[in-house]
Amino acid sequence: MRGILLKKSHIILLGMLILGVILMSGCSAKAAEKGNTVQVEYTGKLTDGTVFDSSVGQDPLEFTVGAGQMIAGFDRAVLGMKVGESKTVTIPAADAYGPSRADLITIINLTELPEGLTPTVGQQLQGVRQDGSIATYTITAVTNTTATVDANSPLAGKDLVFEIKLISIK
Repeated sequence: MRGILLKKSHIILLGMLILGVILMSGCSAKAAEKGNTVQVEYTGKLTDGTVFDSSVGQDPLEFTVGAGQMIAGFDRAVLGMKVGESKTVTIPAADAYGPSRADLITIINLTELPEGLTPTVGQQLQGVRQDGSIATYTITAVTNTTATVDANSPLAGKDLVFEIKLISIK
């Protein structure tokens, strides 16, 4: 049997061709799709630049894309991102925490508050909703006899800006 003899230059060329194929296959990195579990690093800001939350310097945030675990605009922003990619997106209130709802603002008598509690504006309280779920209420006004409490998210009615970096796709 006769073997095939390759010149040294042919071997080098063949090696470069194989290496090129391997490198090119890495260029088409997988993009985040619905159903993927991803890890992201993020910073959330109001449109005036005020930071309200960040995972930078902490463990990345992990969630399943499209599972309803995140606000809709954030979920959509991650779709199509590749590992290592960063982007900044502005999410309108409707795709974030929604509008501020008047039906979630209530005036209560101070006698309904826990005994010994002195309510102050900005103070947060927890209570049980009629459906049994836990709600966080922020005191927005206090008089001699009443307190106004707001169960809206503090971010309701606000457009949000997120800086997002995709760390991994599982």
